[in-house]
This record gives sequence, structure tokens and C-alpha cells, in this order.
Amino acid sequence: MRLIIRGHHLPGREFVSEGKLLRNVHVGVQVRSEPVDLVPADAATATWEVSVRVADTEGTLDFFGPAVHGKRGERFLYLTWGDLGEGGSFAMFRRAKLMLDRVEPDLVRAARRGEGLVATVDLTDERQGPRCARVDPPAIVWSVD
Repeated sequence: MRLIIRGHHLPGREFVSEGKLLRNVHVGVQVRSEPVDLVPADAATATWEVSVRVADTEGTLDFFGPAVHGKRGERFLYLTWGDLGEGGSFAMFRRAKLMLDRVEPDLVRAARRGEGLVATVDLTDERQGPRCARVDPPAIVWSVD
């Protein structure tokens, strides 16, 4: 199944983390242990697409794939924030969890029959920084594309 993450309201490229000014903040989806498809944190929008396998066993859904993390019943995707250094080094300082087990099962089943599942995410938190930790509504809206 295609899973599309559409980020909006990015927080800006500069951020102070643990007293240190970061000047080149980027965000990407984490595949295995690596951030991929990095987007500058001052972009107007960000879009990522990942492939997710869904198993439907006796009405219970489970998710698999290189971008899926967590144990059964608690699967999620990471959006990872980091400071992009010279030469492409990425110093991660925050991650946001998009909880797959919170998506309505009927929505997932519809997405499997259609074009895919979409997560629309507000990427700036209430303190105007990069959104991190578990992302809950209204900061995330799940839909079918």
C-alpha cells in the first residue's frame, strides 16, 4: 500500500536545541535507521511516499516495511529532524511518531483498495518548534487518496 505523508506549516530552518543554534534544519522520513528524502524546514510543504505492507489477520491489521518501526500493535513511522552539515552529515535531534495503530481499520482497508493512505501533518508544534513525540489529532489527519 502507498502511504503518503503531506507535511505543512514547517517551523523554519533555524532552531535552538539544548542551547545550541542549529542553522540548517531538515526533516525526512526514517527508513530503517537513515533519514531519506530530506526537506529543508523552511519549505512551504513536504511530501514523502513510502511503501507499507498490511496484513489483515482475523480483522486485526499489522504493518510492515523498511519505514515501519515498533512492535506489533504499536507500529509507527518516524519523521526525523536534524541539522544538515557540510558534506551531507545529518545530526538528528528530534523525531515525530506517526502511529499506524491509531488509523481507523476501515480507512486502511479503503486505502488498500484505492490510491493509498494519506497522513496530513502540521510539522510545527505549539511552541513553534519542530513537531516531535507521538503526533495526535488535530496535528495529524488520516485520509484516503
